Amino acid sequence: MKILVCITHVPDTTSKISFTDNDTKFDKTGVQFIIGPYDDYALARAMEIKEASGATVTVLNVGTAETEPTIRKALAIGADDAIRVNAEPVDALFVANQIAAIAKENNYDMILMGRESIDFNGGQVHAMVGEMLNIPSISPVMQLDIEGTTAKMTKEIEGGKEYLEVDMPFVAGCQEPIAEWRIPNMRGIMTARSKPLNVVEPVSDESGTAVVKFELPPPKGAVKLVDTVEELVDLLKNEAKVI
Repeated sequence: MKILVCITHVPDTTSKISFTDNDTKFDKTGVQFIIGPYDDYALARAMEIKEASGATVTVLNVGTAETEPTIRKALAIGADDAIRVNAEPVDALFVANQIAAIAKENNYDMILMGRESIDFNGGQVHAMVGEMLNIPSISPVMQLDIEGTTAKMTKEIEGGKEYLEVDMPFVAGCQEPIAEWRIPNMRGIMTARSKPLNVVEPVSDESGTAVVKFELPPPKGAVKLVDTVEELVDLLKNEAKVI
């Protein structure tokens, strides 16, 4: 069984965000980058499947050379090898094209990724890849079990859960609680240095969007601290006028 796990290289959630070039480019200066948290769930579940079945796990990232430490972390967690598409991930369509091209060459049994990246939160790539490959795409997946060539999944829907079965190959956008995040140990870190990381050029430059401007959200307003319920009720009634 061959598993492809697609990972993003995103700013840590505690990073302070700013922009340059008239607010058209993200300023990466001093920003700490990590594997996308939802991708971490996908990678952790892939590792569980690998340990149970002897599957091979390849990680894929679309990014420039600066993403390689993030890729090496995924290798340290236990992936067998990695592919980096040497390009800036300009938008979902561009990234999906690169993933689909790699998948067509290698015939993976499943393609796992996060339900969305935490930088743009688009949640589009898994569906695009499924369409390009003409295979099922399911997201957000909370549980994934493999029985032979069939995958049994639990998907979150509004107000409840949906239970599905699909045959391989398929694409899944993962979220908690599909697996527990994994932290690389020292042995994994050492072996990751010698694992294959294949750098390939993008298959196309097709993009569906162009950045006009980035804008930070407005700063939070001032708050008032109250000591009693009576004072709170008075403010809500006479100042906020919501009761």
